[in-house]
Amino acid sequence: MWQQIIKQIKDGDIKALARAISLVENEHDNYFEILQQLPPSATKIIGITGAPGAGKSTLVDALIGEIVSQNKKVGVLCVDPSSPFHLGALLGDRIRMSEWYDHPNVFIRSLATRGSLGGLHPKIMEIVDLMKAAPFDHIIIETVGVGQSEIEIAGLADTTVVVVVPEGGDEVQTMKAGLMEIADVFVVNKADRPGADMFVKNLRLMLAPAFHTKQHEIAIVKTVATQKEGTAELLEKIMQHQQLVEHSDKKYWLLAEKAYHLIQQKRMKDINKQSLFEQLKNGEVTNIYAFTDSGKMK
Repeated sequence: MWQQIIKQIKDGDIKALARAISLVENEHDNYFEILQQLPPSATKIIGITGAPGAGKSTLVDALIGEIVSQNKKVGVLCVDPSSPFHLGALLGDRIRMSEWYDHPNVFIRSLATRGSLGGLHPKIMEIVDLMKAAPFDHIIIETVGVGQSEIEIAGLADTTVVVVVPEGGDEVQTMKAGLMEIADVFVVNKADRPGADMFVKNLRLMLAPAFHTKQHEIAIVKTVATQKEGTAELLEKIMQHQQLVEHSDKKYWLLAEKAYHLIQQKRMKDINKQSLFEQLKNGEVTNIYAFTDSGKMK
């Protein structure tokens, strides 16, 4: 069964890929077998992150257009915030990419964070590996946009693109300890707004110390995503960066992160949030600290 699904994915069967993602996402019985049989892949990952309202979805839509115009295939994972109660999500940002849903060279899948605090889906690593088995030339991950805690994408993407807007001067200050340090490429979107050039100048000054610690210069690209302006240059800068990281140690850190994540999942397998909710509601657990320390009800 699994070998047939993997063959279909490698052959570009989008329905098989979508089905496999659902099996992994919902932890179907023996889903781990399909992951163990996945072939190695050199497909690079582009991560798009930044604060809410910066125009990430519109920028991804424009990037899809640039990639498709080169007659290449692209897979897109869009992660949206989810309700803390039922873990569902509106996934409304996908309206901005509606023109690509039926395009033969484009695959778009929306995911909810399901309570994950790092701006990504808890099964994102496994889902990305499934995507890499398909014949995509590029894979784009758009994160949820939750601010400074959203740095998980740096460990997953080969190139991390951080999107900011001109009026975000104070916002940039607050991001310095997080998003500012993970960017491989900065995008100043909505660059047709007043103060964009000054914002770019200040951003360059702020990034100057980082140039001494990074092996390459951090590119800053001005875009107006709604008008598709600057996106060709952005894609070019992304491709240039991905050539630079070909021999980086980052992939080994990523593999270590994957192994740690999977071990963590295995250890937590017997812990069920719904069961915890019922036990707390029924008064069966009165001290959560004692409960979490021993794993037994007190």
